[in-house]
Amino acid sequence: MGRRKRAPIAFYLCVLFLLSIHFVKIAGSSDLERDRIARLPGQPPVTFSQFSGYVTVNEKKGRALFYWLTEAVGNAAEKPLVLWLNGGPGCSSIAYGASEEIGPFRINRTGASLFVNKYSWNNEANLLFLESPAGVGFSYSNTNSDLKTSGDERTAVDALTFLVRWMQRFPQYKHRDFYIAGESYAGHYVPQLAKKILDYNKPLAKPFINLKGFLVGNAVTDNHYDGIGTVAYWWTHAMISDKTYKTILAQCNFTNTKNSDKCDDAVDYAMNHEFGDIDQYSIYTSTCGSAGGNATRRLRLRGTVIRRRSYGYDPCTESHAEKYYNRRDVQEAMHANASGSIRYKWTACSDVLIKNWGDSQFSMLPTYRELIGAGLRIWVFSGDTDSVVPVTATRFSLNHLKLVVKVRWYPWYAGREVGGWTEIYRGLTFATVRGAGHEVPLFQPRRALQLFKSFLAGSHLPKSRPHAH
Repeated sequence: MGRRKRAPIAFYLCVLFLLSIHFVKIAGSSDLERDRIARLPGQPPVTFSQFSGYVTVNEKKGRALFYWLTEAVGNAAEKPLVLWLNGGPGCSSIAYGASEEIGPFRINRTGASLFVNKYSWNNEANLLFLESPAGVGFSYSNTNSDLKTSGDERTAVDALTFLVRWMQRFPQYKHRDFYIAGESYAGHYVPQLAKKILDYNKPLAKPFINLKGFLVGNAVTDNHYDGIGTVAYWWTHAMISDKTYKTILAQCNFTNTKNSDKCDDAVDYAMNHEFGDIDQYSIYTSTCGSAGGNATRRLRLRGTVIRRRSYGYDPCTESHAEKYYNRRDVQEAMHANASGSIRYKWTACSDVLIKNWGDSQFSMLPTYRELIGAGLRIWVFSGDTDSVVPVTATRFSLNHLKLVVKVRWYPWYAGREVGGWTEIYRGLTFATVRGAGHEVPLFQPRRALQLFKSFLAGSHLPKSRPHAH
C-alpha cells in the first residue's frame, strides 16, 4: 500500500486562517453577549438592545474604558453610529450625555427608577457613550499615577484604541457611517479624536472607522478668543459691572496659560460678589435648593481655576445619577466594576483628573482647518444662556477661521417656534439653540433633536415653521 500524498503547505495555511477567523468570530460573539444588558433596575420596557462593559486600551498600565451602547429605536442595522463624549476634563458621558441629555432614559429623583426620554437621539442613531479618559466614572487604570498625568494626547490615543478594539467586538459597526458628538471640553476631545481617526484610516484601502463628521456644543475652542468672549458675555448679560469688566480686560492676558494675581482677583471678585447665586451653566433657570451634596466642575479661565456648582434644568439631576450608578444592582446589570478595580465612589466628575490635567491644546482652530480640508461634516452649536463657554466665546473663536459664508444668518425653527439662529459657512455650520444652557439637550430637548436630525441628514435647519393643518 502506497504512502498517502501530503497536502501542500498552502492548504494547511488556508485551513488555519479559516479556523482563526471562525474562533475570532466565536470570541467576538461571546464578548458581545457577555456585554448585553438584559434590563437595568427600574427600567421601563424598551424595544432596542443595550450593551455595556470594558475595553482595555493599555495592557501594561491596566487602563480600561467603560462604554454603554444604546442601539437605535427601529432599523438599528441601517442607522449610523454616534459616539458621545462629555468634557470636564474628567466628567462622565454616562452621568451627563446618557442620563441628562441625549440618552433614552432619565433617572427619577429617588434614584430608584428610570423613565423614557422621548427626545432621545437614539430615535435617529445608535448611541455609544464612552467614559473617557481612564479615571472618569467606571473607567479605570491599575496605575494610580495615570490619574495625575492625563491630558489631551493620551485621551485621544486611548479613545482611538478603544474604537478599534470595540469594533472588533462589534463587527457590525465596522465601515458603518460614524459620527462623533460632545460638548464643553469635548471641544478638544472630539476634533482631536477625529484627526486620529483620519490618520489611522490613511493607509487603509477602505476606512475601518467610517468617520463622516462631528458636532460639538458649547465647545472649548481657543483659549484667547474664548476668554475674551466669555468676559464679554458676562458684561453684556449684566452679570458684572462696567468697572469689573474693564479691570479684567486690563489685567488678564488671555494668551498666557497663567494669569497675574490681579487678574485672578478681578475674576474672583466677579464670581463671588457680582454673579450672585445663579447657575452659571444656565443663567435664567433655578439652582438646586440645597448647597450640600452637589458635585462640582471646574473651568480654566486661561490659567485661573474657577470652581462652579454644576446643575441641570432639574437643578439636582446630577445627584440623581450619583445615587443610581452607585447602586450595586445597577453596576452588576451594567457589568461595571466587576473586578473590583474601582475602590472609590462613582462620581459624575473626577476632581483628581481636573486638578492634574496635563497637556491641553491652546487652540483647536488649526485642527479645525485640517478637518475642514478633509471634507468632514462639521457642526458647532451653542446654547445661548450658558455663561461658562458662552455663545460669544464660540463666535469669537470661529470668526478667526475666516470661513466663506454660504448661507447668511437666519432663524431656524423647531415646531412652530424659533429654535435658534444659524449661519452656514464653506466647511462648517454654526447654530445657536434658543433658551438652552451648557447642556443643550437637557434644557431644550426638542430643539436639540431637530438640530441632530438636520445634522445627520446633511440638510439646512428648517427656515420656517411647519404649516398648520
